Amino acid sequence: MSATGSPSERIRERLDHPVIDADGHTTEFAPALAEYLREVGISTDFNVLFRDVLGATADWYELSPEERVKRRVTKAPWWTRPMRQTHDRAAACFPRYLHSRMDELGCDVSVVYPSTGLGFLQLPDEELRRGGCRALNRYHKDAFLGCEDRLIPVAAVPAHSPAEAIEELDYAVLELGFRAVVIPSYIPRPVEGLANESREVSRWAFWLDSYGIDSAYDYDPLWARCIELGISPTTHSQGNGWGSRRSPSNWVYNHIGHFAASGEALCKSLLLGGVTRRFPGLRISLLEGGVGWACSLYGDLVGHFGTRSLRTVREELDPSLLDRELFQQLAETWGPVGTADQELIRGAMITTPGHQHNRPSDAELDEFSALGIESAGEIRDLFVPNFYFGCEADDPMNPLAFRPELWPHGARFNALYGSDVGHFDVPDMRRVLEEAHEPVEEGRMRPEDFRDFSFANAARFFSETRPDFFRGTRVEEAVGALRTAETPAPKAHAPPSAGSA
Repeated sequence: MSATGSPSERIRERLDHPVIDADGHTTEFAPALAEYLREVGISTDFNVLFRDVLGATADWYELSPEERVKRRVTKAPWWTRPMRQTHDRAAACFPRYLHSRMDELGCDVSVVYPSTGLGFLQLPDEELRRGGCRALNRYHKDAFLGCEDRLIPVAAVPAHSPAEAIEELDYAVLELGFRAVVIPSYIPRPVEGLANESREVSRWAFWLDSYGIDSAYDYDPLWARCIELGISPTTHSQGNGWGSRRSPSNWVYNHIGHFAASGEALCKSLLLGGVTRRFPGLRISLLEGGVGWACSLYGDLVGHFGTRSLRTVREELDPSLLDRELFQQLAETWGPVGTADQELIRGAMITTPGHQHNRPSDAELDEFSALGIESAGEIRDLFVPNFYFGCEADDPMNPLAFRPELWPHGARFNALYGSDVGHFDVPDMRRVLEEAHEPVEEGRMRPEDFRDFSFANAARFFSETRPDFFRGTRVEEAVGALRTAETPAPKAHAPPSAGSA
């Protein structure tokens, strides 16, 4: 690499380790993808195809401003692909061209996700959803052919049911040869009893199934199959169109924090649903939302166990613990306010409304039961090893992942460098790694932390479940050396003592 290369190329030249981009993107070239869709009998009018996806945007463009507000149709974004740099626009569309420019990006290997194609994952119609994902995967298999030494494409696996997910997972991995897959972060499901109502009603009457807590299915067979196949599933679903992100007039309002919201929903659900306890070897990444929310969630989980564990609820919050006679005396002395005199407050309800006549069982009270833990410190070991968090280069929160002194029980989070090339927030592909390295230049991140961020964490995420994940790539040797260095040495056996058999 020349010292006169791009800014990111110059950063890469200074590093003593490779760079793995854990979240690159390709913008599907519509004329080519359309042929694969036609093969499975699917329309190529994307505005019509994605009309019923949660947070869909087609309606917004067609309505007047007044009708958008009246119907509360979530605002669509204008112009989401960078256009000034024509070479970047082409690189996002054509994997072989992106492959030729990887040195300019300062990147050794990139794991590359769909863009528009992510919408196939949440099409409510099963035939369109499964057919669309199948066509998308075939397209990407062909589009990335010959580029696998530096570009690793990701298969889209729909997951409205475990059976659906396993079928496409098997096809993508065993038939098409994919090493990485993306599943939706959640499934928007219709509320029972309203599923057959109008499309307008269905925009509002849904709930989010995030595979763990309250799921409509037992997804354990999917996690087991992922481990069997050596797959670390990744997730990458927008949070627009639900919660507070439904503004009809301001897309930025809807967009800020939306990946974090969907990632947090999934992470909480899997942890509290006991998935990481039952599958300690499962590794799952939650992309593009950063790591700041993960730090906060982890702290909240530890804090809530301290105040809402079964032991604490029983020992501190059970209404039977109250000294009712003393409370009544205090109430009669200090309780009268306005017309609430001593006569009115005598014998008044003194516990939570609605619970004064009920004695909940331990099963109802223990909301951490699926974790099987006795102390808050155990949450770290069910959280930190299993979850990885995709971070964009310009996120100022990235260094927080590497500050264990800030977090309960010394947690250090698995932050992944993701370039997000091909999308509006990357106007120049050649400067992304440079931007990601700024915290090191400014003293907010140590070089060894940046090594984890831009290389080692991604290497661990994919190779812990599939040791040969990076075989044939430019980083194969470096990942192998990392794995060797981090594999515990076998314990030495003490020599037999004198006179022993």
